[in-house]
Amino acid sequence: MLSLQTIFGRGNQFYNLLEEAAVAAHDAARALHEMLRESDRQPALDAFRLARLREREVSNRISQELVDSFITPIEREDIEALGSALYKIPKQIEKFADRYSLAIQHLEHIDFAPRAAMLEQAAGVVVKMVRDLKRMKLEPMKAMGDELRTIENEADRLMLELYGDIYSGKLDPLQMFLLKEFFEILEKAIDRCREAGVVAYEIVLKNS
Repeated sequence: MLSLQTIFGRGNQFYNLLEEAAVAAHDAARALHEMLRESDRQPALDAFRLARLREREVSNRISQELVDSFITPIEREDIEALGSALYKIPKQIEKFADRYSLAIQHLEHIDFAPRAAMLEQAAGVVVKMVRDLKRMKLEPMKAMGDELRTIENEADRLMLELYGDIYSGKLDPLQMFLLKEFFEILEKAIDRCREAGVVAYEIVLKNS
């Protein structure tokens, strides 16, 4: 007869897979920040596609494990929800990189690096939250969720400042369009991090 420790130990692969997904998202965010703070800012799209491919592979492995596993450490719906939330982060980052590579000649004087740094920071917090899931400790998870909320609020504030620049009349129509589109993509990527953090927090809240 199997012990409870043996049974529940078998569910650890889900924590490991979710952590892999979070790390892949963070790697994509870090690659974007590094690209945007370089002087030439030439996009190397392979890094973003590799992160997205890793995320897709992890997502497929999670789905297969859910089919194969009788025991899961947390509810199946929660595993699926967190996996889906993590998957959307590098997807949004790759969207920015792909479009940036097409419009870079019009973006030479726009500094995206500070907001990309916020995205990297947010993705790093998500990694810590996912790694902490096993402990099921509410207070540390709440503190990290608050950190994510602070980053998101700062990103929202910067977006309001950006809209002031866009509608100042100092920009031509193409610049207005590109500024709005690219900063909104970055803001949405930060929102995706926040959404993943909310799912992680709710899992701990439910199980603590």
